Amino acid sequence: MERICNTCREYLIMTPRGLSRQHAAEYLGCSSRVFDGMVDDGRMPSPKLINTKKVWDRFEVDESFDALPRDKEIGNDWDEN
Repeated sequence: MERICNTCREYLIMTPRGLSRQHAAEYLGCSSRVFDGMVDDGRMPSPKLINTKKVWDRFEVDESFDALPRDKEIGNDWDEN
């Protein structure tokens, strides 16, 4: 059995660029239903097609996530009490 050094092992682990609907939702920490709503209202990007499979570009999902408002920006009722 061939041994692989730890430094080399890091190069063998690959984070996928294209995410399925379920994985994109999990990546953001929300349900698939919430993710669908964000795609529908434009807060998240639309998918790309690989043949007939819909995949979300992880970089575009990251950019859209960065653009979401923070809790302090939209206010919340808990702070008023």
